[in-house]
Amino acid sequence: MNQHDLDVLDEIQRRVLWLATRIVDAANHDRDTGDGVKVGGHQASSASLVTAMTALWFAHLDAEDRVAVKPHASPVFHAVQYLLGNLDRSYLTKLRSRGGLQSYPSRTKDPDEVDFSTGSVGLGAAAPLFAAVTRRYVDAHFGARPHSRFIALIGDAELDEGNIWEAVADPATTGLGNVMWLVDFNRQSLDRVVPGIRINQWRGQFEAAGWHVVEVKYGRKLAEAYARPGGEALRDWIDRMPNEQYQSLFGLAGPALRKQFLDGAPAEVSAFVADIADDDLGPLVTDLGGHDLEAMLDAYAQCDAVTDRPSVVFAYTVKGWGLPIAGNPRNHSALLSTEQVDALRAAHGLTVETEWDRLDPASPAGIRAGERREALSRAPRERALGVTVPETTKVRATKPVSTQEVFGRVLVDLARDPQVAPYLVTTAPDVATSTNLAGFINKTGVFAPTEQRSWTEDRMLRWTESPAGQHIELGISEMNLFLLLGQLGLSWDLSGQPLLPVGTVYDPFVLRGLDAFLYGTYSGSRFVVAGTPSGITLAPEGGAHQSTITASVGLELPGVTFIEPAYAASLDWLLCDALGQIAGGSTPAATAAPAEDGAYYFRLSTRPIDQAPFEAARARISDAVLRRQVVAGAYRLVDAHQAYPHLADAPVVTLAGSGAVLPEVLAAAVELAEEGIAAHVVDVTSLDRLYRAWQRTLRQGVRTATVPSVPGALRAAFGDRAPVVTVHDAASHAMAWLGSALGVPAVPLGVDEFGQSGSVRELYELHDLLPGSIVNAALAALSLR
Repeated sequence: MNQHDLDVLDEIQRRVLWLATRIVDAANHDRDTGDGVKVGGHQASSASLVTAMTALWFAHLDAEDRVAVKPHASPVFHAVQYLLGNLDRSYLTKLRSRGGLQSYPSRTKDPDEVDFSTGSVGLGAAAPLFAAVTRRYVDAHFGARPHSRFIALIGDAELDEGNIWEAVADPATTGLGNVMWLVDFNRQSLDRVVPGIRINQWRGQFEAAGWHVVEVKYGRKLAEAYARPGGEALRDWIDRMPNEQYQSLFGLAGPALRKQFLDGAPAEVSAFVADIADDDLGPLVTDLGGHDLEAMLDAYAQCDAVTDRPSVVFAYTVKGWGLPIAGNPRNHSALLSTEQVDALRAAHGLTVETEWDRLDPASPAGIRAGERREALSRAPRERALGVTVPETTKVRATKPVSTQEVFGRVLVDLARDPQVAPYLVTTAPDVATSTNLAGFINKTGVFAPTEQRSWTEDRMLRWTESPAGQHIELGISEMNLFLLLGQLGLSWDLSGQPLLPVGTVYDPFVLRGLDAFLYGTYSGSRFVVAGTPSGITLAPEGGAHQSTITASVGLELPGVTFIEPAYAASLDWLLCDALGQIAGGSTPAATAAPAEDGAYYFRLSTRPIDQAPFEAARARISDAVLRRQVVAGAYRLVDAHQAYPHLADAPVVTLAGSGAVLPEVLAAAVELAEEGIAAHVVDVTSLDRLYRAWQRTLRQGVRTATVPSVPGALRAAFGDRAPVVTVHDAASHAMAWLGSALGVPAVPLGVDEFGQSGSVRELYELHDLLPGSIVNAALAALSLR
């Protein structure tokens, strides 16, 4: 790149620095929040990436490239988008305000186009890596898309996050030559200047995982100084200098800086800098490569040239570059004073009247911005898949069967559907066979970038690995599972191809991947995940493998629909409906509730359950009505008035169960009938959908000052205003709210302690889930009327 272009980019980066700094300043000093709470922002953390981001957007990126921006550099991102003409000026004063620019880049909440949400450090770094895994899969199955580079801009402190190294080490992420991570190596964390530089350790870890490593340590001034006689001594001293000493130089100038720099230095270094004026010494010895536009563009070019593996660039920067707080140990959340902002404005040749202006469109910098806007413009992407998922696979079960087994059978049946099959893709963290994906894998194969020879023959599991496979196997990392599912669920946007992603994991270990699960749903991703086996029903496995709070997690996660069916046909309907919602197709089942936009979490069991009670309900209720109720969240499995007409005038109680405990609930209803009590049995298939329906009516009442109604799904399943007993192989409070929703006394039964090994009966007895306990709970509920 010639000097003219570098001068133009330098002018642009100076404007980016100013705007990013002023965006945070305006949020804190110009806007009255009315509550006295600090708005905050990260002027120093933003400044360290100004050069790297200017070089990317104004000289390097193509329209198809996708970039994750480190959370604290969001003001720089928005400043860049504003200069490109992609953000209205009004938003520049609305950082961290309602409806304004988010604290950290957000796909779903920011007004400008964000490729990857960031915020929970480490996840935004790994997301482009798994987006590249997704692109490799899409290219193999649907033809090559326009070439994209998947880039992550991350803080060096993010490398302390364990999920970073889980992602780097996973076999599924190897060989991705279109991935580049750029580490903002400013050697400061939130609390302090990092006392030791771990570059050698990190370089070794990346190289051991097969990555290409580039270091951009020195700018042109230092590089030229090193080339002069005696320059090697200077380089050696700077390399050996303690990080705390080097960082302290940024707060000094003149003789004070010289004294600090030479403290402990060899005589050769003192001699080398003796002829350098005090005013020139500081800019020389603090000339870092991460703030040299030419050096950064050269690093990007080096990464592009390596196409057989991912690349990582360590860009040495200073936190607070170009600001009076540069290098200060406490600058992470520091804000420039009004006086400092005024001085910075003047130094950039701006006035109060011109400070928010874009670049003059007739100037070289303005012309470059206009050209880059055109070069980076993207066509809209279509999210809908354009296929209709069947309402049912007509799965049949004539003997007791578990929901885990049925889940696998439904997937195999869908893999036979010529419309749906090409878009199904499954993944699991080394638990594919034990979560019953084996049938699907046998039919579709395992995905590998190249054909792999099979050295063993297994009649039960035909693990053929090839580019045609539709299962992506991961190492034992639940974080990677949810990171990959999140990117598979955004493939419509990031790779131009909608998919139907399905993942499986042992239910207790959903919690290990919870941060990545939340990250995916916050980003608007759509996928199905099955947690199986679950609960203390996995009795012999003991407490470490028995999930109790996952139902509550599924219920409370925004952007997630939690589903826990007990019977084969209901699981069939619910899974087909979920995939239909993701596909964007319309089915009668999908219209049973307002359209959902997010992920689906199925909590399943390995306990075989007799299907006769469901078939009896099916005979009593038409399939169309029953399917609608199942999908809406609950249906009456046993109607006591019809089952026990002789109890027409008897006390009435409702037993509401979810999942694997339904056999005990049904047995309790029989015992209660024998004692002269009419017990309805309600199978709750989705606590989530019931709860949302209740909340919609409540909020409508609150907002309109009217009496809230009972939503249809609750009214259909719980017609009688009878006391209710809730029974769940999960924490008891997950269903306890039903009493409030119905306005009746409620006794919740569930698992509120860690489990242990034993038989199902033994553990159900321990946690009061046997029929006798349910009967006693019903009597207690009736006494509370």
